[in-house]
Amino acid sequence: MTFSEKLEAAVREKKSPVLVGLDPRYEMLPDELKLADPHPEPERIAAAFGKFCYGVIDTVAPLVPAVKPQMAFFEQYGSMGLFTLEHVINYAQSQGLLVILDGKRNDIGTTAEAYADGLIGPGGTSVWGADALTVSPYLGDDSLEPFCQVARNRGGGIFVLVKTSNKGGAMIQDLIAEGKPVYRHVAEYVESLNATSDTTNGYGNIGAVVGATWPRQLAELREIMPKTWFLVPGYGSQGGAAKDVAEAFDANGLGAIINNSRGINFAYKKGPFAGKFSDWRDAVRAATEEMTVRLRAETTVAKLL
Repeated sequence: MTFSEKLEAAVREKKSPVLVGLDPRYEMLPDELKLADPHPEPERIAAAFGKFCYGVIDTVAPLVPAVKPQMAFFEQYGSMGLFTLEHVINYAQSQGLLVILDGKRNDIGTTAEAYADGLIGPGGTSVWGADALTVSPYLGDDSLEPFCQVARNRGGGIFVLVKTSNKGGAMIQDLIAEGKPVYRHVAEYVESLNATSDTTNGYGNIGAVVGATWPRQLAELREIMPKTWFLVPGYGSQGGAAKDVAEAFDANGLGAIINNSRGINFAYKKGPFAGKFSDWRDAVRAATEEMTVRLRAETTVAKLL
């Protein structure tokens, strides 16, 4: 199966498009995972991150199709952080979840080839084994080709940054070039990569990152990218709501996965579920289930039922 087909199958199986970001932050961890030492060594923090992510994975695996580890939070703690990330990827996949690595990688020539070769490829076809990877397009089309090629060859995928959820992204992405914004140029290129896709579900393996914080542009981009899976960040803590992402989905409730990181990871501490559960994992479960309910109520995701 292609990545696109695997993603559709997982969304249909879980009847949910929720993507759970894995964003471990030491200061936000539950007290039971923190260390007595006020200045713990990086390897001990990395071990705590592993326990936290395993707990999140165990909780959400029956509920969602995929998780998205943010590489920066692991890389911050050096080799032991990366060791933990490797185990988190493997564990998530062992629990039946697709893994989208959020690394926003890119470069040119052999450097891009090395990133693609090392990071993309489930089932032992790459060192890191990710099902998909987030990629920046701003070094041009030739920089994306190695990622596209590796994804095609290994049954993986990539998600290209098109219209990111942060306000500052508009500084570059909204610039007008040849009569239209830069993000639209990128979107049209990504869609062209999917035009000759050999998947059976109408969607290609080259996805787009489009923020929930820009609902008007999200609707515009869905119109011009009918063959492209959307990874939609910005839900929850960044202000995006279910109604804001409604246009990301097709008539069958497919075509998009909606990311929530902090709002699920740290639901025990912030938001409507703070302080309501004795076990932090119960708050994770409640936040995940509530998000799915809201998406079903306000978008075509209800068609998955």
